[in-house]
Amino acid sequence: MKKMIFSLLLGLGLVNTASALEGNAEAGKAKSAICAACHGADGNSPVPIYPKLAGQSAAYIAKQLADFKTGAASGGKQGRNDPVMAGMVAALSEQDMANLGAYYAAQAPAPGTTATNDAGKKLYFGGQVKRKITACVACHGADGKGMASAGFPAVAGQNLDYLKGQLAKFREGSRANDTNSVMRNIAMRLSDDDIAAISEYMASLK
Repeated sequence: MKKMIFSLLLGLGLVNTASALEGNAEAGKAKSAICAACHGADGNSPVPIYPKLAGQSAAYIAKQLADFKTGAASGGKQGRNDPVMAGMVAALSEQDMANLGAYYAAQAPAPGTTATNDAGKKLYFGGQVKRKITACVACHGADGKGMASAGFPAVAGQNLDYLKGQLAKFREGSRANDTNSVMRNIAMRLSDDDIAAISEYMASLK
């Protein structure tokens, strides 16, 4: 059954080579020294504009690292384009990416400290039919922990500024590494107030 599920996800493009490799958390810990300045020693970034990596699924982290490398190699035409991360991933092998994913996945995420937002909660759980906004809960779960097997990331307790920034990037299309344009199709319908409200709610989740 696991092989069947993996084959299906691979066929849908939800699993790539980097995320398919078995990661070694100890090797990832050693490699993570270059990541600590922005993401914290344990993956709980103290810098609001950078993401917390602690507790994120290993496959998702490995995929993002691979996408950053693809973005750099393609001049931003494919993958995920980021000038800072392009330099960080340049020397990483696929095994390094898998190891980093395993390390950060094993770390305990710090709880969110942002106050909850009722408007954001309503959009998160119910979306808005008239504006064709899909509820976030469908992919990210009621607790915001995501769905690792389907490639959907955890958003609970994530840094507020990072969440806002990524939703804005999906809306404008400058981030385009979402499978089948799922996030772009949703974000393009969000107003600035929607983005602020949803981000505050997700950041508040424990």
